[in-house]
Amino acid sequence: MKTCLGSILTAVALAATLCAAETAPAAGYDLYLLIGQSNMAGRGKVDEESKRAHPRVFMLNKDGAWVPATDPLHFDKPSAVGVGPGLAFGKAMADANPQAKIGLIPCAVGGTAISLWTLGKLDPVTKSHPYDDAIRRAKLAQKDGVLKGILWHQGESDRGAEAVKLYAARLTELIERLRKELNAPDAPFVAGELATFKEPDRESIARFNEVAQGLAKTVKRYACVSAAGLAHKGDQLHFDAASARELGKRYAAAMLELQRQSKDAK
Repeated sequence: MKTCLGSILTAVALAATLCAAETAPAAGYDLYLLIGQSNMAGRGKVDEESKRAHPRVFMLNKDGAWVPATDPLHFDKPSAVGVGPGLAFGKAMADANPQAKIGLIPCAVGGTAISLWTLGKLDPVTKSHPYDDAIRRAKLAQKDGVLKGILWHQGESDRGAEAVKLYAARLTELIERLRKELNAPDAPFVAGELATFKEPDRESIARFNEVAQGLAKTVKRYACVSAAGLAHKGDQLHFDAASARELGKRYAAAMLELQRQSKDAK
């Protein structure tokens, strides 16, 4: 009787294991941390393309579980969040690496200045701690994979005449801190330019983009992708869905190049 009961329990346990294996992907992700403000979180209109999941692209959801990646990836402002560059980036990385499983870690928070991306700083609008939350979620994800890179799109809150003077030093310090805290000293870091949607902003955005691009000369394994030719969704601030996806592909191209350079240097 005991033997029979033991066999039944073993069969039940095996069935549960097989069921879990079918619904939850195994570990072994190439992980990418997505941080910054609203244009990384995404504000493009969700459409049919948004729900087309890639079989090897997953996202760490708000509850810390791995699920198939679909837009919106982020959850900083639920009523506003939409299509950003992250999903297109993930799909491009998966297509370029047929054996890889991509794990996206969405942590962007709209409206945040770079000064909020430090330990213990509270964003009063979302009542979140952007940096602390990103570190916590990234470390959780690292239990299931290896951090292969970091994506950053931020700057709308830091392109003022005084703030931009501090931006290079602040972003350099942030990159160093992230790599150290996440034990990923060689993780490539890709930033994105701001797009000029309003003529009065042209000068300040050009000044900001010059700083963002210039860091490639001083920060190792860093690149900044162009925002040229991208369109807004009608608010003269946020990328529309098509432009967000194009930006994601540009991020992927830059990330792949940094990874290639790093591999060649070894």
